[in-house]
Amino acid sequence: QVQLVQSGGGLVQPGGSLRLSCAASGYALEFYSMAWFRQTPGKEREAVSCFSPSDGRAFYSDSVKGRFTISRDNAKNTIYLQMDSLKPEDTAIYYCAAAYNFYRSSWNSPHMYDFWGQGTQVTVDS
Repeated sequence: QVQLVQSGGGLVQPGGSLRLSCAASGYALEFYSMAWFRQTPGKEREAVSCFSPSDGRAFYSDSVKGRFTISRDNAKNTIYLQMDSLKPEDTAIYYCAAAYNFYRSSWNSPHMYDFWGQGTQVTVDS
């Protein structure tokens, strides 16, 4: 059974950094498209970043480009989201996700993903 277990998150001041982790079990994540999304109350789930499984290329939303970095450790079957220069508008529940199939034009659509982590709260506040 596929499971994604998240860790990290918490409260940080503006300009600070946090790292989220997402450990996969039941499959080898290197063969799947892995992504991070976030969601705030009353809003749709927003894509943050993803890995293309075929070439390892990373994609980022414009709102986080240059500040966030997605990475993975295949040996640990874990992906990470390093978040730097955090802003109050980054406050959200963050989710990792995995997809069997990757479609470059749909990487930012939650409907492309088959499995989800439990979510972790990130709060950026002074």
